Amino acid sequence: MKQHSLALALGLTLAFGHYPFTAGALEPKLMLASNYHGQIDLSQYLVSEKLDGVRAYWTGSQLLSRSGKPIQAPQWFTADLPALELEGELWIGRGQFETLLSVVRDQKPDDLQWRLVQLQLFDMPGVMQPFWQRHERLQAIAKAVGQPHIQVLAQRPIANEEELKSTLEQLANSGGEGLMLHHKDNPYLPGRTGNLIKYKSYSDAEAVVLSHLPGKGKYTGMMGSLLVETPDGIKFRIGTGFSDAERLKPPEVGSVITFRYNGRTERGIPRFARYMRRHPML
Repeated sequence: MKQHSLALALGLTLAFGHYPFTAGALEPKLMLASNYHGQIDLSQYLVSEKLDGVRAYWTGSQLLSRSGKPIQAPQWFTADLPALELEGELWIGRGQFETLLSVVRDQKPDDLQWRLVQLQLFDMPGVMQPFWQRHERLQAIAKAVGQPHIQVLAQRPIANEEELKSTLEQLANSGGEGLMLHHKDNPYLPGRTGNLIKYKSYSDAEAVVLSHLPGKGKYTGMMGSLLVETPDGIKFRIGTGFSDAERLKPPEVGSVITFRYNGRTERGIPRFARYMRRHPML
């Protein structure tokens, strides 16, 4: 009962976009992406890879997570960044999210491990110039910093939907997560917007772990599936997407996970749900 109450509490905080242990943190006012729905003039957008990293906000003096929690990076990692608001993604490489998360969560930064991390800059919060100009400013900033771990996320034009789909397919085949579309002329306006769009071959969402269900056959003695609950109260099982190591040590009851799926049933249950990773909850 106590664990279930915790799960429900976490579910409520998920629904409102806040987590219990970030209480007191000042959440940055960042721009949030909408899902791709087609019927847009793609010639007006620049496209970049959607990195599977940790979103980071540089205040001009401090590195914060999306929820406003300080990220304990080594002093050298941010020493050359300017006194300007910058937004980017902490990233190691495709498929390295769990490794990155262990580095970023460490309250005593491991200097050697942080040498693996890049800050891929992609925007400048609060700047009202069109996005294409902000991107050019970021390139100039990265050049002036002159450090290999400070990069600017590559942006490129896309001619039409056929090219967009082809780009996503090639990226997915290489282990990429998806694409981000930035309207060229969009000023930086906090909140959800149709001028910043995420495009993936699947949907993803978060859920709270309610219990571990035992495995059978080759998974005997391991976790077979998770019983989870979404913020809107939908309960279902997730049994795929786990490594053997994750089945031996599954996400804790009460923790939050991210899963992917393809559509929903009439009852609202995600179809073909597949575990992706623990939610960073930073």
